[in-house]
Amino acid sequence: MTQSSAAKFDASRAGEYAQQSRIALAGYDACHELSACMLSAALGEGKQARVLVVGAGGTAGEIIAAARLEPEWSFVAVDPSPPMLDLARTHLLEAGLSDRVELVPGTVADLAGSLPFDAAIMIGVLHHLPGDAAKQDVLTQIAVRLRPGAPLVVAGNYRAYASQPLFMAAWAARWRMNGLAPEEVRSKMNRILQGAEPPRSEEAVNALLAEAGFEEPVRFFASLFWGAWLSRRIPAAE
Repeated sequence: MTQSSAAKFDASRAGEYAQQSRIALAGYDACHELSACMLSAALGEGKQARVLVVGAGGTAGEIIAAARLEPEWSFVAVDPSPPMLDLARTHLLEAGLSDRVELVPGTVADLAGSLPFDAAIMIGVLHHLPGDAAKQDVLTQIAVRLRPGAPLVVAGNYRAYASQPLFMAAWAARWRMNGLAPEEVRSKMNRILQGAEPPRSEEAVNALLAEAGFEEPVRFFASLFWGAWLSRRIPAAE
């Protein structure tokens, strides 16, 4: 996530993030849990690993799920939104996991050079980045910090929202299901349309990953516009 994209995740939005995200994404917790399971399957059970988490602010759900599944993993988590990072810090403290997580304010590009990571997770970031260049840049920044063959889980909305009116109607119905009045539903949907720019298709996600140096991904989770994939950094040619 860029600094400009992070501006919309101010203190008021951070405060409502956990509840709002679980309404907006049906299967929010399942996505985080399956992401942890996919990385564990890719790396091998019980092994030590140093994991990069991009856009970690908010619930820290991906870190908590992964840390509980794999006690030998440690995490470096970056997020450019101070309120969201503070929220993650609170959840990690409550979960008793603070000593296994280094929280870094900023973006992936701000990380100092260090040993390469064994894996990476980026959930809910791509569709907040405006334009393909910004999306490409963050994936490339991740790739150069991963070991060859290291797995990446990336998840977020894909497809242009206007291309799926049935999904949009179902999305609005989910807000109604959770007690919002019609005018509140319209406000939520307008905010969604104005506040994000998803990749145009699953093929576009694949192309972005390929350009950044990742293998063809496998999708393991979907929910309306949302998808989650696992890929690996392509090893350098010998």
